[in-house]
Amino acid sequence: MSFITTLTRNWLTRSFKPFIFTPEYDDELDYEELTNLGLYVHIPFCKKICSFCPYCKQIYDSSVCDEYVEYLLKEIKMVGSNYVKKTGKKKTVTSVYFGGGSPSLASNKLDRIIGSLKEYFDITEGIGIELHPGDITEEKLAVLKKAGISKISIGIQSFQKKFLNILGREWNNTEIMFEALKKVPFETVSMDFIFALPDQTFEDLKLDIETAFSNGANHIAIYPFIDFTFASSNIPVMKKNEKHKLLDEITDYCNEKGYRRDSIWTFSNNESAKYSSMTRENFLGFGCSATTLLKNQFKVNTFNVKEYEKRIDEGKLPTSLTIKFTLRQRMVYYLFWSLYTTRMDPQAFNNFFNKDFNKMYGFEFMVGKKLGFLEKEDGIWKLTQKGCFYYHHYENYYTLSYIDKMWGIMRQKAFPEGISF
Repeated sequence: MSFITTLTRNWLTRSFKPFIFTPEYDDELDYEELTNLGLYVHIPFCKKICSFCPYCKQIYDSSVCDEYVEYLLKEIKMVGSNYVKKTGKKKTVTSVYFGGGSPSLASNKLDRIIGSLKEYFDITEGIGIELHPGDITEEKLAVLKKAGISKISIGIQSFQKKFLNILGREWNNTEIMFEALKKVPFETVSMDFIFALPDQTFEDLKLDIETAFSNGANHIAIYPFIDFTFASSNIPVMKKNEKHKLLDEITDYCNEKGYRRDSIWTFSNNESAKYSSMTRENFLGFGCSATTLLKNQFKVNTFNVKEYEKRIDEGKLPTSLTIKFTLRQRMVYYLFWSLYTTRMDPQAFNNFFNKDFNKMYGFEFMVGKKLGFLEKEDGIWKLTQKGCFYYHHYENYYTLSYIDKMWGIMRQKAFPEGISF
């Protein structure tokens, strides 16, 4: 698989040049001309560290969290104020997503964070936040809604104890959560699940899906278990053919029920219910480990909270690594995340790059159609069910070959000398 994926990358980028991340970074971020810009805010604190979770996090301490928020506000000001000074107006952005960690642990500070963002940005499509199911009470949801949250994503993983035990997650009182969701409504209520766990069947997943949609969810995400090398999990990985069968069964079932697929892993029973912090053309990231994607570069903040704060104290952005894309590298990145939504609009590609999609990648997409991975409808390219699985296969390889390596290094060293892939 590594040979095929490497060959694919070399062909699509028309180069053998690796993706090179360096410690160089810009003191000011150039996002003035960008459209469809999103925002992401990382709160890296959890009450308990889950063994399977790869994200940047540490055990919650209220004083440490409060101090971190003060530095987060400084970073937002550093990035946002430059645009306002240049233009005399706020920058229009699509959305804000809070991730972690368990960002609701900073719920008493969210109004300040959101207020700071609104000083520099006009938010047009709402604000989302990730939640641990054990943190969901009527009181907590009311605080979030008052702060301006309109979308929530709950990390359920499974409603079934046998799978929570495999994941090392404690069982939560779902009745409290379900009642709270009835009393405090949100535009989007998404629930996340993990599939491809040992001995997990379609019937198990079907039960989770229906439990979610019957108890307040209008959107679900079903992600495959990925065994990161730096995670402390000992969960065995499901075989490829078993995973393929399970994903097909999930997809067929959701299609039969009329649920709308809006990405490789997500389905909704309401067309307006959407939750995704990744599928945006450009975004600014705030907080340790947060990433920023601009027209020609991608940057990652340091994973170390203390070093993050120290860098901001120096009046510098907390960037740890940056890649300056070649044009083809940026195009491949664009196509990868566009197809994550299962759709790719050639006209949107043309507008973003000021290049003709058909001249750049028309041949490759026609080959994909011949192989049964893609189909075209009303001018839009769409992944077939077969294409969705093989997208997953490539994404799994990408995750373990790129993200696993980068995050593994950055967890150990706040500012690496550089990484190439």
